[in-house]
Amino acid sequence: MLLALEGIAGAGKSTLRDRLLAAAAAEGIRLGHIGQFSWLSLQATRTLIDLRAGRPAKTSKQALAAARRDLELHARHNLAPALSLGPVVADRLTLSTVCLLALLDGRPVADHVLHLAEVAPARAELTVLLTTEPEVCHTRLARRPTSRRFGDDPSTACRLADLYEQAATAWTETTGLPVLRHSCTTEPELDLLTAACLNQLRTAAPHAARI
Repeated sequence: MLLALEGIAGAGKSTLRDRLLAAAAAEGIRLGHIGQFSWLSLQATRTLIDLRAGRPAKTSKQALAAARRDLELHARHNLAPALSLGPVVADRLTLSTVCLLALLDGRPVADHVLHLAEVAPARAELTVLLTTEPEVCHTRLARRPTSRRFGDDPSTACRLADLYEQAATAWTETTGLPVLRHSCTTEPELDLLTAACLNQLRTAAPHAARI
């Protein structure tokens, strides 16, 4: 099972990921974790780095091609080997990429979803979209010692939050796969999300994936 955690910066993805990894280990479930990109194509990597820095590609076609090429490599060389060992949680995946593309090129997010969803081996069976309010996310980010990234400022974060909602709807319409939307603001909400995800992992994890 591939589980993707999505949402704007500061929404609680890394916190939920770490909680899931610890809870899975405690139950003897071998849960792998993986990032958003493969970084295996130099040409695609250059484009993706520019996009992550808020620098649009020369054309939307170039940006989308780079994202798809990287996702294909990710599916083949990273996701497939990891999934052969058991369930995997991804801290950002396809929805984060399509939202970044849509933010920078202005095209409908559903167009990007349609194109990247064609990479079937990279489809997450369950996507969790953390809908934590942008104001809460901004407060969390302000406490972090790391420098701010493109998309972290409040106005851009609000735009991204809206794009994520659109992307989640388009993802389910395109693939038929579920998206669980939930805020991750309080400890009880984190506990609820962890329990919901862990229940899915228990069902999906084969006997061989248990330590």
